[in-house]
Amino acid sequence: MSSEISSVLSCLELKGEPAVLYLENESVPIRARSFGAPTPVSGEVVFNTGMVGYPEALSDPSYRGQILVLTYPLIGNYGVPDESLEDNHGLPKYFESGAIHIAGLVVSSYSWEHSHWAAQKSLSEWLTAHNIPGIFDVDTRELTKKIRELGSLLGRIEVNVEVPQSIPRDIFSDPNKRNLVAEVSTKSTIVYGNGNSPNIIAYDCGMKYNIIRYLVETHSVQLTVVPFNYDLEANPENIEWQGLFLSNGPGDPTMCPQTIASIQYALSLVPPRPIFGICLGNQLLALAAGAKTYKLKYGNRGMNQPCIDLRTGRCYITPQNYGFA
Repeated sequence: MSSEISSVLSCLELKGEPAVLYLENESVPIRARSFGAPTPVSGEVVFNTGMVGYPEALSDPSYRGQILVLTYPLIGNYGVPDESLEDNHGLPKYFESGAIHIAGLVVSSYSWEHSHWAAQKSLSEWLTAHNIPGIFDVDTRELTKKIRELGSLLGRIEVNVEVPQSIPRDIFSDPNKRNLVAEVSTKSTIVYGNGNSPNIIAYDCGMKYNIIRYLVETHSVQLTVVPFNYDLEANPENIEWQGLFLSNGPGDPTMCPQTIASIQYALSLVPPRPIFGICLGNQLLALAAGAKTYKLKYGNRGMNQPCIDLRTGRCYITPQNYGFA
């Protein structure tokens, strides 16, 4: 065998400690191998259909508490960029937040060798540094079909354990019963694009950093980012604002009554001020207006979702990540 072929095969060989993924539907535990931290975790098992962009996906706060299954078969071949590099706003340049927010990662094949001009470390090293488990050698196509048929499932990843004869129910934990927005929202008010106009208040319910970059750089607004529970009616920081932006975020929107109350106040103002919500923010706006939300069967998560603007007929390729509607 030539050295070139040996090198290619070594990238995909089954290294790593034995691991297992348990599912709440009492199916046979899925045996795998570990390439991340040897940490046991529970979470909601969901899938993402994106072909690239795992540094962005794993750092997206909307994935808080979820065990993420990547449907693209080969992961890790381009490594992970330098986390210390910042953009003009002091934000990590190549990531959507300052941390990994998934509970665990499940892939089909993991590349132990990576090659990319911007790579600073491997995906395995990144996960391990953040104490996040990752497992591979899983039939992710079959697992995704199961989620599509049964809906999102609770699951648990364990590394280097004996698989029990029966799975105890208390090993599973539903992250949607926690206030995930409170876990990921900023704790203080931050202003980006200081001096720009108009001034938009952005409720950070788990906002991706690229949204900040887009609004400030492309639309030249002053973006005042506030915590999810900022009381807009009391307005303790006396923020002068001309519009309201409601960000994406994880979990159940009904967990955010303070945000809903502030939106209701904004809706009551005369003359009205513009309000724009995306993903969870759109659901919060709906609740404030008197509508109801519900849990989707398996959500909608990917980076290649087509959306048609009904006003113009133009089609946009969008990233989407939500489990409620």
